[in-house]
Amino acid sequence: MPATDTELHQIGEVAERVGLSLRTVRYYEEEGLVRPAKRSDGGFRLYRESEIARLELIKEMKPLGFSVQEMRQLLDARDALERCGPGSAKHDKALDRLAAYVAETKKRTEELRRKLDAADEFSRTLAGEFRRHRRSASPARS
Repeated sequence: MPATDTELHQIGEVAERVGLSLRTVRYYEEEGLVRPAKRSDGGFRLYRESEIARLELIKEMKPLGFSVQEMRQLLDARDALERCGPGSAKHDKALDRLAAYVAETKKRTEELRRKLDAADEFSRTLAGEFRRHRRSASPARS
């Protein structure tokens, strides 16, 4: 049965589920990117599914090199799209910002692909060099 947004999860469970450290989750909270829904009587941070989804989005932005400020701007735009009705000035501005992030994400993804292609080529070059030297170091067979 899928979890609902009323279920609360402790920070350790959330960190494990999203694949982040407790320290990283706390850092994103300190930076205002995510807020626990509430705290338990014992002071434990408790998160809803919506906050977990927010952390998952933040995690996806990290490999693309988005700064905390850029993450905040995207999250703010997404929040505005949920809060503001279509056609309002805030909604239109948020939609424009989201479109800019779509383009920026595509650009950064293409750059990562170029870097990965270069890394693959380097790996093949090194493997070829290894094979060449290994053959020359092997004793001659009669």
